[in-house]
Amino acid sequence: MKRKALCVGINDFKNYPGAALRGCVNDVRDMSTLLQELHGFTSDDITTLTDADATKANIMNNLKTMVDEAKAGKHSYLVFSFSSHGTQVPDLSGDEDDAADEAFCPHDLDQAGDTWDPNFIITDDELHDLFVTLPENVLLEVYLDTCHSGTGVRAIDFLLTRKPRYLPPPSLKAFKEIEGRATRGLTRKFMLQQPIVHHILWAGCRADQTSADALIEGSWHGAFTYFFCKEMRACQNRLSRKEIINMVREDLVEGDYTQVPQLECEATVRNKSVAILEE
Repeated sequence: MKRKALCVGINDFKNYPGAALRGCVNDVRDMSTLLQELHGFTSDDITTLTDADATKANIMNNLKTMVDEAKAGKHSYLVFSFSSHGTQVPDLSGDEDDAADEAFCPHDLDQAGDTWDPNFIITDDELHDLFVTLPENVLLEVYLDTCHSGTGVRAIDFLLTRKPRYLPPPSLKAFKEIEGRATRGLTRKFMLQQPIVHHILWAGCRADQTSADALIEGSWHGAFTYFFCKEMRACQNRLSRKEIINMVREDLVEGDYTQVPQLECEATVRNKSVAILEE
């Protein structure tokens, strides 16, 4: 398979220094190394964007180039990993009045008045609309180590050396616009109107939870990314995705994490070994 990956990790936010994280850049290094060790990628196949380079424009332009090249037949396997804060915005597409959209924070995150500025935030609608254009012969695998909702913050996460990867809406007015609304999220949109067998989504937590930015064995990582890479190296591509996600969940439970990672894909894909699907 001809491969291409974009790995993004953001610890520092240009306009919100108090929102800094510590493990997202390490996630990029971990994912890039894993792709080269186990998935047949070379360093030239992988683009990494961290901190100041990870603006919305750079992220979306790189994704669009990757998708366009796949549509032109240059790539048959795409990977997108994203480690940063997640947030929420009112449904921007207008398809469901009672829903909130998931959104993801680039380095240049900013607000316009009481709400997040759409020029500086990435919504699940934008990712869906881009990925849905991929042809059926392209395998897309997405890894999101972000929070989907602030409602999942638990006391234990603050007692331990951890920080939730979630930024609330920037004002009380904006918060009230999404308060009580269901979050459809990328996990649902991602699987709609697509050749399902070719689209795989790994999410660090459920839609009502937070993903942890955590100090693990002396360095900072996304808890999901850390344990995912650990289990992938241990199995050397011999296990199925279903087995991997279950092992990662067990690792998180043993570490007293409250998040429950999700794997969204067609059932037959879940049960195939990672190596078989990527051949």
